[in-house]
Amino acid sequence: MQANQKHSEDIKTCQKKGKTILLSIGGATYSEGGFRSAEDAVAGANLLWDTFGPVKSSNSSVLRPFDDAVIDGFDLDFEAIVLNMVPFAKQLRTLYDAEKSRTFYLTAAPQCPYPDLANKEMLEGGVKFDALFIQFYNNFCGLNNFVLGSQSQDKFNFAEWDNFAKKVSANPKVKIMVGAPANKGAASSGYVEAQTLVNIINWSKTFSSFGGVMMWDASQAWANSNFTSTVKGALSAGNSRVVRMSYAGYHSGYQN
Repeated sequence: MQANQKHSEDIKTCQKKGKTILLSIGGATYSEGGFRSAEDAVAGANLLWDTFGPVKSSNSSVLRPFDDAVIDGFDLDFEAIVLNMVPFAKQLRTLYDAEKSRTFYLTAAPQCPYPDLANKEMLEGGVKFDALFIQFYNNFCGLNNFVLGSQSQDKFNFAEWDNFAKKVSANPKVKIMVGAPANKGAASSGYVEAQTLVNIINWSKTFSSFGGVMMWDASQAWANSNFTSTVKGALSAGNSRVVRMSYAGYHSGYQN
């Protein structure tokens, strides 16, 4: 595999502008089932780190599709049961902690029903995530079930994920992102107009775990006039982040 120089330069350009680039692993169509053993999982994490992490003389023989560009971390997006992901994710965190040159991030993208069965093992297995991009769509707990003025949001269950962050998560400072379809065609259900999403953001801000908004995906947001700018405006008061998921397999984020 030859390095893709264009992707390498694109990543560096985005990072110079303050964007965080996460390589997303898995997806709705992933079907390989994870790793056969914990040892295989650790080896997989090491290979991934050598392939996309900092360039070192010890991994000079590893093929690097992004050449010397170094991503800012990995996002685990699994929507079916996968095996041995706890040792895989913990090894990534161990590698992060040993690298002092910069900060790396570990995130996941669970679906909104709690507990999310596909990711339950990792979420409750001591893995320290920095943020969770909760998919509040394609499920009964989607954004379309938010009721403005309601004292209880039993269906739109951000409160359940806030409770997870504070009482269950291995990292009690994990940030919970509101995952939203960025256009009508981006998901089967759960899309709401920008102003409704603003109302949801304002309600979610009352929880200390709230970290911002994830949109699926960048192309859908681009085609939806003023959607991103309206959401960004709602996040401008406070330390929140908008993250767009792209078809290219990495996440690009910007800090308000």
